[in-house]
Amino acid sequence: MEDLCSRLNDSGIRYIAVEGNIGAGKTTVARLLAEETGSRLFLEEVDDNPFIEKFYGDMGGYAFQAQIFFLLNRYRQQTEIAQQDLFTDLMVADYLFAKDRIYAHAVLGDDELVLYNRMHSLLEGRIVKPDLVVYLQADTEVLLQRILKRGRSYEKNISDEYISGLNEAFNHFFFHYDESPLLIVNTDRLDFTANRDHLDDFFSRISEKFEGTQYYVPSWESDL
Repeated sequence: MEDLCSRLNDSGIRYIAVEGNIGAGKTTVARLLAEETGSRLFLEEVDDNPFIEKFYGDMGGYAFQAQIFFLLNRYRQQTEIAQQDLFTDLMVADYLFAKDRIYAHAVLGDDELVLYNRMHSLLEGRIVKPDLVVYLQADTEVLLQRILKRGRSYEKNISDEYISGLNEAFNHFFFHYDESPLLIVNTDRLDFTANRDHLDDFFSRISEKFEGTQYYVPSWESDL
């Protein structure tokens, strides 16, 4: 634990945000990273959203309520992050506040989106930017298999089209993202929970300081 902590500290990394589409594994990776480093963990409160199950049953009817709940909850957590000592405490979150717009543009109507964008613009200026963003990619079919495997009742009716559309939106968003160093990780053939070698190789990569956007290439592939 201390070895990875010290390497992150040496690289000036105090706050890491892990992102990805539904089923990409962002919460799992954030938990593993927090456990390895003893850092404070901030998780999206998905199951606490009282509109989430209704949203998946009727997206048009409950999209705005679900989205605003997420926006305000994420903002509340981000104010906690801003109050932490960024020079001594390592923090990990399983979301990036800026990506909230991805879901909003995917599910909200035009009038709702105008109101949402006004609220988001008022809040985003007070948000602390991460020192590192990790974007977990996966093919739509892989995501659907993972969603099915974890068995959340309210996700059982998620369509292929919805996940595919979100995948395109996520890729577009992060293709243009430049607010923090960004590490893009394709997880189609990675299993961080069952394979410690995969996890250790990933940990060794995130502790390397860089600027701009980098793509994670597993060491066993780079040697080929």
